[in-house]
Amino acid sequence: MESILIPLLILIAVVAGVLLLTRAASKHSQEAKESAAAASTPKEPAELARESAAKLNQEQHRRLYSLIAQGQGMAAIKLYLQATGEGLRASRDAVGALAAHPQPFTQEEPAQSPLADEDDDEPERFPYRYRAIVSKGDVTREVSSNMLNDEIYGRIRTLAKSGDTEGAALALTRHSDINIKQAREFVELMDD
Repeated sequence: MESILIPLLILIAVVAGVLLLTRAASKHSQEAKESAAAASTPKEPAELARESAAKLNQEQHRRLYSLIAQGQGMAAIKLYLQATGEGLRASRDAVGALAAHPQPFTQEEPAQSPLADEDDDEPERFPYRYRAIVSKGDVTREVSSNMLNDEIYGRIRTLAKSGDTEGAALALTRHSDINIKQAREFVELMDD
């Protein structure tokens, strides 16, 4: 009986070890499948466009949009592929997103506190014009400026919605070429 007990214990230990290894391997493969599925989930086109534009320097960005504007999609994909080193499919998707959702060139800058941005004497000028339109009934107001962008306009809207209409009007005059009276009229329409 003793001669069978030792091999039986070894056999049980080996079976338990195999079961543990099999369970760990299946858990690892399941995690790998989930991460691959998450990685292959397509991004929103606007988000993809922002990320893709951030990978280009100013000259590459200019040339890429020049090719897109000329209808030379294949050349734009080739340029993006060479500039970023991404694959052909990723480059095709990126150029498609950039064409559908144009992105201004933004240079990575060191992070600043939001208060430091508001304390600047001179607002930053962007290489594009930003249009903001508000309307209420028959009244419509428009502001077009190369000193506005989504972030600044969002801060102005937040000020207006929180009840600080004077602060919103002052911020709007600081980032556009309109006077305080026009800015107050614009902010009053934005308030609702």
